[in-house]
Parts: sequence; structure tokens; C-alpha cells
Amino acid sequence: MTSLTILLVLVLLLVVFGLLFRLQILTAIFSGSYVRQIGTSNRVNAVLMLVFMVVGGAAFFWSFAENFGKMNPPIASIHGHAMEKMFWTTMTVIGVAFVLTQALLFIYSYKYQHKDGRRAYFFSHNNKIEVIWTIIPAIVMASLIFAGWKAWTRITGPAPKDAVVLEVMGKQFNWLVRYPGRDMKLGVVNYRLIDASNEFGFDLSDKASMDDFVASEVHVPKGHPVLIKIRSRDVLHAVYMPHFRVQMYAVPGMPTRFWFTPTATTDEMRAKLGNPKFDYELACNQICGKGHFAMKLKIVVDEPDDYVAWFAAQPPVSQNADLMASFKQMSKQTGLGKGGSQGAKEAATEETGETPAPLAAQASM
Repeated sequence: MTSLTILLVLVLLLVVFGLLFRLQILTAIFSGSYVRQIGTSNRVNAVLMLVFMVVGGAAFFWSFAENFGKMNPPIASIHGHAMEKMFWTTMTVIGVAFVLTQALLFIYSYKYQHKDGRRAYFFSHNNKIEVIWTIIPAIVMASLIFAGWKAWTRITGPAPKDAVVLEVMGKQFNWLVRYPGRDMKLGVVNYRLIDASNEFGFDLSDKASMDDFVASEVHVPKGHPVLIKIRSRDVLHAVYMPHFRVQMYAVPGMPTRFWFTPTATTDEMRAKLGNPKFDYELACNQICGKGHFAMKLKIVVDEPDDYVAWFAAQPPVSQNADLMASFKQMSKQTGLGKGGSQGAKEAATEETGETPAPLAAQASM
């Protein structure tokens, strides 16, 4: 308590001394005896403005060029090129405005440094200038937004009828992946059925769920549309696949989706980059907790025939004895399963949907 009192007294003394100093200056101004000392610091600061502009600008452009490859990995999807074009169009518009305004800021700071006898010009208002700097940015921004809206609706809208379908669910701190089985239907899931052996919450009373399967990595075929249905089990995550220019939030309680068409297999990209250890990656780029850094999943882009072979080799969840036993026990305890989860079924069916996937159908033949 004594230390706090001493601290408050010191702060109060500083405030009093500051006010007294300010009062002395005001008194000198009113009496006409106040003389402002400019000195050389004004000139030094003006020159430093130019130095900062040149050195800072050079450092910025060097850093940008040095890390360009890291910021722009090779594109491996059809829509990625359109997204890239839209991104750099936006960056060009914003970059020109940024460079122009920053250059004027520092140049004017130098040019209009204080000089005795020079007074600033008072400019109150000009309707023509107001109209120009309102209408031009509005037109430019509207054009960029319209282009973005067109691209966004195309890649988040209905996928082609022959798209391969899979579902990705984020949870702290990993990704869960499931595929529809030979019936080409994603079965019903129910969050009440989630436990250690049934992380997706499969409702096995739904026949469509019996042949679904989970995978430890994502496999997709080259040159074929892929629809990813996205959910979150706990907090906000984000499905981020930089080489495919894919990013979509995984929101608790709100299913999202994204479709794309891969254009290069994993082996082709390894050859292109000269890196035999390269793998496509699905990462979470929303900070979702202390284990966020580890939330990654390997993506493999196969040739269509290799994808069909991989698909055919995956065991359905009905062959998982622990999951089947857990589901039966959970159903008895909660009354879910046979009819008891009909409402959840309807909601889940609307959420997961059904999309034909001819490539997967080939695997069932």
C-alpha cells in the first residue's frame, strides 16, 4: 500500500510539473515574448523521411522478391489460375495506390518542412475533388468485388454431377476424413454417437453408413472434380490447401463445401519441383488452440486408375468390430439408432447429401 501511494504521488508531481511548464509557455505566447526554437532537428527529420522511404521501400521490394516463391506455390487445380489472376489484379490496384500515397507522404513531409515566414494554405472544400476520389475508388472496388463474387459462387456452388465426394471434419487437433462406399452415398452421422471408437459419429442403423470408410490421408484423382464437404466438431478451423488454391472455414454447426479439379499428380509435382519428398498438404490456417501447429493432413493426387485401386482396397466401417460394438452399446444407452435418431438422420442427410462418383463406382465393379 505504501509503494502504491508513493507511485501515485510521483505521477501527480509529474502532472503538476507538466501543467506548470505548459502554463509558462502559454503566458509567454500571450505576452508576445515566446520565441520558437526550430534548430537543425527539423531539417534532419525531413531528410530522414526521404531516407526511410528509399531504404524501407528497397527492403520491402527485396523481401517480396526473395520470398515470392514461398508465397506462391505452383498451381495444381483448374480454378487456381483464375484465383491467381484475380489475386494479382487486386494486388496491382492496391499496390499502385499504396506506392503512390506512401511516396507522396514522405516527399511532402520533406518538401513542406517548417520554414520561418511560410504559412500553410487553407483549403476548405472542393466538390469536384470529392466526387473524383469517391467515384473512382467506388468503381474499382465494385469491379473487384463483382469478379470475386463470380469466382466464389462458381467454386462453392453445386459441383459437377460426376464429382468425387469426401467429407473432412476438423477437431482439436487433427482432421478426420471419410468417403462414401460402393453405394456412392455418405451415410448419416450423429454427434451423440461420437466416442473413442466412433469419432465421426456414424449412425450404423442407416444402411448408407455401413460401407462408408475413413482414411488417414486424402486421395483424389487427377483431372476429376472433387467435392469436399467440411464440418467442425469443436471450434473454428479452416481447410487450407495452398497448391490447389483452396481455403474454406470449418464452422461448428454450419456445414461448408468447396469443389476443385486437380491437374497434377503428386509424382508429377515432385518431378516439377525436383523434390522427391514433396507432398500436397491440407492444413488449418486458423489458430484453433495450442496444438494448431500440428493440424496437417497429407493429400495424394493419383492417376484415375490408381485412385480406383486405392478406393477398392479400403475397408468399410462395418468391418470395424470395435466401432460396431460401441454403436450397439451407445444405441441401447441413448435410444438412438433405430428410429430414435430420425430427426438427426434427416438433418445429417441434408448436411452430407449424395453425389454420384463414377470413378468410385468403378472400384465397386
